Amino acid sequence: MGLADGEIERVRAGTDIVAIISERTALKRAGTRWSGLCPFHTERSPSFSVNAADGIYYCFGCHAKGDAITFVRETQHLDFIEAVEYLAGRAGIELQHDEGSGAVRQQRKQFLDVMERAVAWYHQQLLETPEAGAARNYLRSRGYDGETVRQFKLGWAPDDWDSLCRALDLSPKDLEGTGLGFVNKRGRKQDALRARIIFPIFDSSGHAIAVGGRVMPPQPGGPPVSEAKYKNSPETPIYSKRRTLYALNWAKAEVVKKSEIVVCEGYTDVIAFFRAGIPRAVATCGTALSEDHFRTMRNFANRIVLAYDGDSAGQNAAASVYQWEQ
Repeated sequence: MGLADGEIERVRAGTDIVAIISERTALKRAGTRWSGLCPFHTERSPSFSVNAADGIYYCFGCHAKGDAITFVRETQHLDFIEAVEYLAGRAGIELQHDEGSGAVRQQRKQFLDVMERAVAWYHQQLLETPEAGAARNYLRSRGYDGETVRQFKLGWAPDDWDSLCRALDLSPKDLEGTGLGFVNKRGRKQDALRARIIFPIFDSSGHAIAVGGRVMPPQPGGPPVSEAKYKNSPETPIYSKRRTLYALNWAKAEVVKKSEIVVCEGYTDVIAFFRAGIPRAVATCGTALSEDHFRTMRNFANRIVLAYDGDSAGQNAAASVYQWEQ
């Protein structure tokens, strides 16, 4: 069970380890090797060395060592095969698997493909359909121009029971595996989100893995909205809330460059930071900061800045962060 013989070595040979590590820390050529600040511990003087010819790295400070696969595993929290598949994808290598293996990974790939299609469909609804006019006007009133909407791939879920299910012809298994819908008591497929602005959620590699939906605010003089302001995807085989940081896929380059990450409470806070020229903000997805979140952030930055609201909820969140830091 696993990859066919020779596939791992083929990926190692086709990977530029300097390019991979340079996305996490700045490297400078030092003779036949490259050096820089270690991405695994805090230091002021470079002790991290990369041997491009042999495809390996070593830190003389914390003794971290390995090849490109090890580096991706440690920094992106992937298992061995996931790291190999990630590097193969970057290098344009089509992996060969042993006969009968990879069923779980194939299922995951299917769910990722479904989510990617759903995000594209929601985005098209917001950009092109008359029904989304009120949502477009609301976003404009918040200062979101077309560039912002396209950058964050914002979308619109129509006010219909099964628009997404019908448009993408989703199976019950697809709905359950992605959290995009469910089969109701009448045995009919039903969308999970209706009449909401969609905020797609991506993993650090840029794969769409979930969505968050914001209900439209009430009309002036109209009845108050009884639904929850935000509704997010449930935990699925492709989405873990305690491991996911919203917008890390867009922010990570700037985070590594500045060695600083800003943690906000929600999607719109992150977008506000980006629009203000601070594109290194992230947010948790409707859950408290976890140890996994901290581990992820420390792989990218030495400094964590909290940008929570000053209300009681924000103060409680900041207090919980303080406890993690002890």
